Amino acid sequence: MSRLHPSRPSGALQSLGRALREWPGWFTLAAGALLCVLGWYGVSGERLPARQLPYLASATVPGAALIVAGAVLIAARQSGAGGDGTARRVDQLYSLLVGEPGPAGPQPGPPGPPLALPDGTLYHRPDCPLVAGKTLAAPADAALVAERSLAPCPVCEPDPPAGPPAAAPPAAGPPADPPAAATGG
Repeated sequence: MSRLHPSRPSGALQSLGRALREWPGWFTLAAGALLCVLGWYGVSGERLPARQLPYLASATVPGAALIVAGAVLIAARQSGAGGDGTARRVDQLYSLLVGEPGPAGPQPGPPGPPLALPDGTLYHRPDCPLVAGKTLAAPADAALVAERSLAPCPVCEPDPPAGPPAAAPPAAGPPADPPAAATGG
């Protein structure tokens, strides 16, 4: 009873296999709906909740899960068009992860003196987003930075203003007397 040729599936089985490969979401959704109907039918025949629980656990809950899984498969197949979108996103992520890194650290800002706001405690580069579009931002030289004890902005990390800080103006009023020599007696 030896066979010369292995048996091949019939035409109907080949068609079913092809349909399962082409429409897995629809078959999963249909199987879930069938399980939900069978679970509902089983639950409807039982009066006590304790006797309904096996139908819920073995048919209705898995059926609902299959319906959700089928809907996800259908949506993924329709939006992905065969996975081209996913492959494109994976390639993009790979190029971002493996690509050459850009220069590290803050880039030199546009030319111009640092800027400060009248009531601010920081000085900024002219392109800093914290002062962009603010009309009150004024140039801050070394004297202003020293006078107001301005700190560099942690966002834009500006270079210190050029030039030495100006000396503090002399105090108004009479000059202080030198201390008197202590006399001993």
